[in-house]
Amino acid sequence: MQTELKLRIASGVVLAAVALGATWFGGLAFQLLSVLIALLVYYEWSTITGLPERDFQGNAFGWLSLAIIAALILLGYIGYSLPALLIAVVIAVLWVSLKKGSWWLPGGIVYAGLTGISLAALRGVDQPGLIATLFVFAVVWGTDILAYFVGRAIGGPKLAPRISPGKTWSGAIGGTISGVVAGIAVFMAYFPLQDLRVPAVALVLSVASQIGDLFESFIKRRFGVKDSSHLIPGHGGVMDRVDGLVFACIATLVLVLIQYVLSDGRQIAFGSVLLGL
Repeated sequence: MQTELKLRIASGVVLAAVALGATWFGGLAFQLLSVLIALLVYYEWSTITGLPERDFQGNAFGWLSLAIIAALILLGYIGYSLPALLIAVVIAVLWVSLKKGSWWLPGGIVYAGLTGISLAALRGVDQPGLIATLFVFAVVWGTDILAYFVGRAIGGPKLAPRISPGKTWSGAIGGTISGVVAGIAVFMAYFPLQDLRVPAVALVLSVASQIGDLFESFIKRRFGVKDSSHLIPGHGGVMDRVDGLVFACIATLVLVLIQYVLSDGRQIAFGSVLLGL
């Protein structure tokens, strides 16, 4: 147990250092990290759901789709990545409908594709992107850590016993409060807090991250697996570590796209819009 805990802590420190280092440098470094996470998420998704065995050709198309999206991100054409993802999903749905393939195929393309796109778009190349990314990390990590400890300390009614028996309402509420406070703290390290926009965004992202955690728990329970993979020593798989982050980043993408529509399609900086900078 002691050795496993040490391994878990060591792996966590390395992962945090890589994530924060790539975030600080931004540009290609963070794009590579975003793409790597997306590809590993699709690998784990396809492995858990048995896509290679259920639908080999469909799974190959999934990999091709993710490769194209990754190339668009790395080559600086991230604006084309969402349309590319939409086209890939439409083709995957048609394929599944006509060939009686697995519906986990379009689901995996959406999940992994949005993971890479939302992460890369969040960081961007500017200073607001750096602050916004640190803000999202703080909200997600603050939520995850305190939800665990508050839930263990207080206990009480279960949040979703059929999906994740260990999660409680006390942990969810404690994690949400912690996530909002952590997000505000990061924002106030750079700017004064002038209105409720930042706390409101932090609240949305904290809730989204917990939904992401429950979603991954549902997938694993559905297929009877404990961890998404064994890629990360002491932690399981990539999906096990980024489930909350994925949904939080997707939520930021939705928030920014709504603002984009309301601004009549004017070009806007992702991080600036998210935090109202």
